[in-house]
Amino acid sequence: MTGRHAPALAAALLAAGLTPCAASALTVRLMSGSAIGMKSTFEKAETPRSTFEKAGPDSELQSVFVSSEVAPERVETTRTLLSELNARRSEGVIVIDLPADVLFDFDKATIRPDAEPALARAAELLKSYPRAQVSIGGHTDAKGDDAYNEGLSLRRARAVADRLQGPAGRSLKAEGFGERRPVAPNVKPDGADDPAGRQKNRRVEIRITPQAGG
Repeated sequence: MTGRHAPALAAALLAAGLTPCAASALTVRLMSGSAIGMKSTFEKAETPRSTFEKAGPDSELQSVFVSSEVAPERVETTRTLLSELNARRSEGVIVIDLPADVLFDFDKATIRPDAEPALARAAELLKSYPRAQVSIGGHTDAKGDDAYNEGLSLRRARAVADRLQGPAGRSLKAEGFGERRPVAPNVKPDGADDPAGRQKNRRVEIRITPQAGG
């Protein structure tokens, strides 16, 4: 037994009632694997690190529908209409894009009969926002004369505004932007015509700026 363990052993023998003489007759052996003399170590356990990552772009996190903007009895109706009309929200404004090719015949500003279901949904949606500012904007593609396109887009915007303002119970502002505010390229990178892009640009936008409580 090494000297560094003697004091601890002597104290243990005295606590057991053994005299120093009796203790001297004892033989103490350290068995292989004994914990005596082994160095105690405490290692820091590895714990999972909590991380907070952005779920996606801000536009994906911001809901189109905000319940505090409509009356309680209009919540479910409004949610359904926004979904059916594929509404989006841009800087706090609810935007509904109605394809001009669905609303009007080519080069015309008279609403087609088969456009009525979409306009009826839009009219019903406006009832959910009786105090909101609402504007109707007409847009064309880049084909044709700029001045002509602007006039056509204004006539189309007015046609939609006239259809909606009766059910909405208030006059609606109508504007024509022609080709000045495209949402898609009118031509491909190589300069060729892009029919799909031009189709997206031919539209009438309903813009609703809600206030708390509608």
